[in-house]
Amino acid sequence: MFLTTLSKASLALIAASLVLLLTQGVESHSYADCIDWRFKDPKNHSWSDKNGACFGFARRFPLKAKPFAKLDSDDPNRHYQQDQKNPLGSPSCSDGIHGEEPGADETLGHPVTAAYSGKDKRGRKTGQMTQSTPGGQLCIRWPAKNHAVPDETNRPVTIALSGVNPTKDPNQRDFLKNVIVNLNYKNCTDKGKDTDIWPCGGCFNLPKTLKKGVYAMQWRWQLNSDEHYTSCADINVK
Repeated sequence: MFLTTLSKASLALIAASLVLLLTQGVESHSYADCIDWRFKDPKNHSWSDKNGACFGFARRFPLKAKPFAKLDSDDPNRHYQQDQKNPLGSPSCSDGIHGEEPGADETLGHPVTAAYSGKDKRGRKTGQMTQSTPGGQLCIRWPAKNHAVPDETNRPVTIALSGVNPTKDPNQRDFLKNVIVNLNYKNCTDKGKDTDIWPCGGCFNLPKTLKKGVYAMQWRWQLNSDEHYTSCADINVK
């Protein structure tokens, strides 16, 4: 009887461990959740919804979708992973077709406002475009997706800009030529037991030399040596 009970308990523990591993494996891909995050209290840089609000979003970002950090399992999923064998030759912004893991459509709108003023492919209203000024501060938010824990390598988030008023997105090599800041991926707050949903982010200032116009922006994060995730947005500099 003891052995039977022990075997059942052991099997249950193994099964629970496998479920946890599978869950973390599925929900482990990050993306930019907000491009212009503003804290309710400037002295309390908390990235949680209760302590701030978003005033600018990635392209075609659905306003009313799944809770924070769960859009990696949306349809289509929000995260986009570039081709592992050729990340520099992959689209810099997801077109919803190409990539190791194609994400939602984040291609440049024509006009640019078309990626913000309408609805996504599922009919959900999309968030507004980011507005700023030369030298203006932006704070970008992303979900940890289990990768801000101590035993994970902390690779930075790179933020890159295009030239003014692009007619198409820069390729990946051109974006990398104009990286304006590296942000700490593990800069997370409101840490609970679920490391998947820790809110993280970073703040920076746009170059003071920017001219009036619209700029494409790329958020890019390297998980492993062959895994690169990107999110794209546009910034209207006034």
